[in-house]
Amino acid sequence: MEVINALGRRKSAVARVYVSEGTGKITINKRDLAEYFPSSILQYVVKQPLNLLNVAEKYDIKVNLVGGGFTGQSQALRLAIARALVKINADDKKALRAEGFVTRDPREVERKKPGRPKARRRFQFSKR
Repeated sequence: MEVINALGRRKSAVARVYVSEGTGKITINKRDLAEYFPSSILQYVVKQPLNLLNVAEKYDIKVNLVGGGFTGQSQALRLAIARALVKINADDKKALRAEGFVTRDPREVERKKPGRPKARRRFQFSKR
C-alpha cells in the first residue's frame, strides 16, 4: 500500500495526514502523539476513528498540524484520519459517519464588527 493523504480542518486548525502501513505510530510535526498532546482526552479524540475500526496498530500516521488551539487541532486531526481511512476502505464510511467522524464542523469565529468591542457585544450603555 502506498501513502494515502487527507486533510482535516476545524476552526482555524489544518491537519494534513499521510497514512502508510506500519505499527500504529502517530507522529505530529516530527513529535510523538503523547508528546504533542500530553492530555489523555485529546489523545483519545485523535485515536477515536482508529479504535472504532480496530486498526490502531495497523497504520503509521505522519501529521502536519498548523493553526488553532489544541482542541481544534485534535478535532481537525480526527477528521483527517477518518477521511484517510475512508480513502483506504470505502466500506468503513458508514460506521465513521454514524459516529460523526466524517462531518466537518462548520462553526467558525464570527468577525469583529466596527463600533463594537467584540462580534456582538455592545459598549456599556448608560442613560445618564
